[in-house]
Amino acid sequence: MTNVLKIISPVDGRIYAQRQFATSHDIAHALDSAIAAQIKWRLTPLVERKSVCLAAVDALLKNKQQLGEELSWQMGRPIRYAPGEIDGFTERARYMIGIAEQQLADIQLSNGGQLTRYIQREPLGVIFSIVPWNYPYLTAVNSIIPAIMAGNTVLMKPSSQTAITAERIAEAFQSAGLPEGVFQSLLLTHEASLNIVACGKVDYVSFTGSGEGGKRIEHAAAGCFIDVGLELGGNDPAYVRADADISFAIDNIADGAFFNAGQSCCAIERVYVHQDVYQPFVDGLVKQVSQYRVGNPLDPDTTLGPMVRASLADKVRQQIQQAVKKGAQTCIDDKTFTIHSENPSPAFLAPQVLLNVDHSMPIMHEETFGPVVGIMKVTSDEQAIQLMNDSVHGLTASVWTRDQQAAITIGKQVHTGTWFMNRCDYLDPALAWTGIRQSGKGCSLSGCGYQRLSRPKSFYLRTGH
Repeated sequence: MTNVLKIISPVDGRIYAQRQFATSHDIAHALDSAIAAQIKWRLTPLVERKSVCLAAVDALLKNKQQLGEELSWQMGRPIRYAPGEIDGFTERARYMIGIAEQQLADIQLSNGGQLTRYIQREPLGVIFSIVPWNYPYLTAVNSIIPAIMAGNTVLMKPSSQTAITAERIAEAFQSAGLPEGVFQSLLLTHEASLNIVACGKVDYVSFTGSGEGGKRIEHAAAGCFIDVGLELGGNDPAYVRADADISFAIDNIADGAFFNAGQSCCAIERVYVHQDVYQPFVDGLVKQVSQYRVGNPLDPDTTLGPMVRASLADKVRQQIQQAVKKGAQTCIDDKTFTIHSENPSPAFLAPQVLLNVDHSMPIMHEETFGPVVGIMKVTSDEQAIQLMNDSVHGLTASVWTRDQQAAITIGKQVHTGTWFMNRCDYLDPALAWTGIRQSGKGCSLSGCGYQRLSRPKSFYLRTGH
């Protein structure tokens, strides 16, 4: 196997950049450096950690246009949206930095006389963060900022597709004065990544990726007595009730299903619509989706770029074809979509809306991760709940309604990590980001995220006999 990493752009299929994979010597040195740096970093006052992290965030934000353009070339997101990921990074980072003092404070207990008791939060040690390509900055921030704020050191493995993003994060921390060894990035093969998980020198693994990848991580960590946070796939549903604001639901569900070419773990992949509003919803959504402009993501007019790889676009095409063979109806004629790009790669794919679908079709029960959504008619809340729960995944789900109490009642019955009313495809940093079933385990963001990246240490102090 060659030691050269080639980043193939989905825009035109050409090599965008080349880098070297880390050698075994590089990996050993990085682990030793992280362990050594953590001994000092954990003793650094929280106010200093805060200052450094905020400076790093500011450095990234200052260069967001350049970072957005690089992101467009690496994974295909339209340039009109790509820099916005840095805004999202900033929002989450500043929130997590802002709550660190409260979340890491000692837990004081009632004491008296000669007895003093309290519980301290202390860092775990070395955090190994494995980051995907679809939102490389947004997913990285979930673990690296709170980990560093908590006194840990971080090794980050970026996706090979978006390897340059890790360089930019490292540069930002360096410009902010972060001590050497506290944050390091490594370009790793899958085998090398699993070896690090199993080596006994890391204290927590944060992984965002596929279900199969999550299984391999858990297997590698077995016997190491370390925790792993797994944010895996999704097949997220939306339910449009009869009382929904249909225009609002159409706008937001279309965005939640097709933004980033549907390449989001919490993208809307299946929609259940009450029969009373089914036809106007379908008509409006098809009209909206038909207006997407598919083309070169570096063109400011493009609203839908290519998928990250031609092989993944082919997988989505196959799922659509399987559904059609089982009776599904396509609403979009992909031949009407002109690809506005010179030398377009096979990764470009027109968006699609499918009707007459059911749960026997993979497109409704497997993660699609592409620009396609299936719509089913339902007659009641109860039927919608049953269908939403008919999945091996459980990341997010949403209801579109004017009735908050109904939203709460339905939400209590839907098996999911996050329940939305009139919103989708969004991570609020104040809320725990978590999944159930095959969508993963553990959580990030919010105060719960700090609990995962630190451990309790109890102090029982008696001054007399």
